Amino acid sequence: MARHSTAMQNAQPVALEHCPSYQAPDLEAKIFNVLEHSGLRVRTGQRVLVKPNLLMPRPLACTTPAVTVAACTWLLEHGARVNVGDSPGFGRAEAVAQKIGLTEALRPLGLSVTGLNRPVAVRLPLQQGQKTSFMVARQAMESDLILSIPRVKAHSQMRLTLAVKNCFGCVSSLRKALIHAREGRDPDYFADCLAALWAALPPVAALADGITAMHITGPSRGQPFALGLLGASSHAAALDASLCAVLGLPPDGTPLGAALLRRKALGHIIYPLHRPEDFDASGFQLPQKLVHTSFHPARFLQSCLRRLWAACKS
Repeated sequence: MARHSTAMQNAQPVALEHCPSYQAPDLEAKIFNVLEHSGLRVRTGQRVLVKPNLLMPRPLACTTPAVTVAACTWLLEHGARVNVGDSPGFGRAEAVAQKIGLTEALRPLGLSVTGLNRPVAVRLPLQQGQKTSFMVARQAMESDLILSIPRVKAHSQMRLTLAVKNCFGCVSSLRKALIHAREGRDPDYFADCLAALWAALPPVAALADGITAMHITGPSRGQPFALGLLGASSHAAALDASLCAVLGLPPDGTPLGAALLRRKALGHIIYPLHRPEDFDASGFQLPQKLVHTSFHPARFLQSCLRRLWAACKS
C-alpha cells in the first residue's frame, strides 16, 4: 500500500477556482476543472474512498452534496471504483446523508453513503518518540486513494478544519468522541496525532468546498461566509496550506499546520489556476482562543443507543 513520503521533493499543484454559488450552472464544470489541474491521476479500477464531512444534519456543518456528487462523477468517469463514507462522532453517516440530501443526490450514480465502522488498530508514531493508536476504518486502510472533501470551516479546537483534519472521520464511530476528549485537551498534541493519522493513511487527495465557508467558530455552530472558492490538490496538506494563505494565515498558523511542517509534509506549491491572493477573505473571523472540545455524557449515551438500535434493525 502506498504511503506518504516524509520529504516531498516534487512540486505540489494546488488548483484554486472562483465559484460564487452552488446554483452556478457551471458548478460541475468548475469542480472538474480544479480536479483536472490538481495533479490527481486516477487509474481504472482504483479503489477510491470519497470522504465528505458529515458532522451532523446541519447543512453548513457538512460538505455540500452537489460538491460530493460532482467529485464522484469525475472519479467514475476516470474509471475509479468509488465508495462514499464517513464516521461522525455522534449519529450515523447514513442518517446525516439522508437528512442533508446527499443520499438522494448520489442515487443516480448508483452510489450510497456507508458508515466507516470496521475498525483496525493503527499505530501512530508521534514526535519526540511518542506513540499512540487509533482504531481506523478498514474501508479507509484498504483503499488505494482517499479523496477528502471538507467544507472550509473555523474550528474552536484546531482554529481551522480542512482536508487533513477531515481525515479524522476515518476513525471509527464513537472512538472519535473518546479521542477528542482524551487527546484533544492539548491542541498541539492532538494536531500531532492528526498529522500522524494522515501519514498512516493511503495517499490523500483533497477537494475543498469553500463556496460558503463557516467562520467565527466551528465546526458546527459558526456563521456562513461567502468565500466563493473551490480548491483541489493531489496532496491534502498542500491544499490546506494554500487555504490558510487565502485566509491570511501562514502554513503554521494552525496547530495542525505546524504539526505537518514539523513532519516536512510540504514541498514547493504551484498554482496552475489562481493564487491565494486572488481571493478576498477580508472579514473572515477565526477563533483566537482555542478551547478543549468536550462531549456531554448524556449525548455520548444517546449516540450509543442510536447505533445499537440501528444495528438491531439491520
